[in-house]
Amino acid sequence: MKIANIRLLQEPDKSFIFYKESNPFSQWHHHPEYELVLITKGRGKRMVGDNINRFEENDLVLLGPYTPHEWLCDPEYFSGNSGFKGEGLVVQFLQDFLGEKFFETPENANLKKFLMGASRGYEFFGNSKQRIISLMSKMTKMSDFDRLQSLFSIFRIFAITKDFNVLSSPSFMESNYLDEDEPMQKALKFILQNFHKPIQIKDILEITNMSTSSFCTAFKNTYRVTFKDYLLSIRVGYACKLLTDSSQNISRAAYESGFENISNFNRQFKKIKGITPSHFIKEVESIEK
Repeated sequence: MKIANIRLLQEPDKSFIFYKESNPFSQWHHHPEYELVLITKGRGKRMVGDNINRFEENDLVLLGPYTPHEWLCDPEYFSGNSGFKGEGLVVQFLQDFLGEKFFETPENANLKKFLMGASRGYEFFGNSKQRIISLMSKMTKMSDFDRLQSLFSIFRIFAITKDFNVLSSPSFMESNYLDEDEPMQKALKFILQNFHKPIQIKDILEITNMSTSSFCTAFKNTYRVTFKDYLLSIRVGYACKLLTDSSQNISRAAYESGFENISNFNRQFKKIKGITPSHFIKEVESIEK
């Protein structure tokens, strides 16, 4: 599925974009900005990376740079003579919109770590979601200065929140912040480079110079899942990338993603994505149409 490069117009006297969307939401696309999206009116099908799900009003998602995405409203939002009935609020900012050093300061270490994972997409819930929605809703009537202060308040929530779900698979994360000397980053780099081959945990232990128990504990604390589940997510995520290409079939996608047989691929795919590979292809085709 072809990814369009669609960007909102940034006014020359503004450092970031705050935009109220009342036009039909953009097709499958990406852009270099981080994007915080609040759907104020609408429901339908949402695709972020390889994650396909339903969305409702007050859907709140953060996207990293170049994360492909689309919100496709149900037909009822396009019917009648009044035009498109959906609405949303959007905040967009570039990595360096506050200068090259802002996210590198020690005080912003947690915020930087949070934003690093946003290329997979975050879906917010709970108290953090309500606080961010309140701030974004008030930004519609604020001065430029107050909007910037509200964005800082949102950043503060980002730095401490645990009220979010990660949407797409790890294979969609293109990390530009890998520290070659950090054991978990060494493990991540090795997995991303070799997931399509057989990987044993002893291979990772040799690279990280850790014991089995210490590595498994550290890995789960860092990525919030076990090593085995992370590896499966990467393989399924890469398979989803392949399946969005109409020239790929399920068998080829399975083998190129590191699965040794189709039955295991189908089982793990459904376990992780909630649907079969063939159903996933149909969902992608329906969004593309």
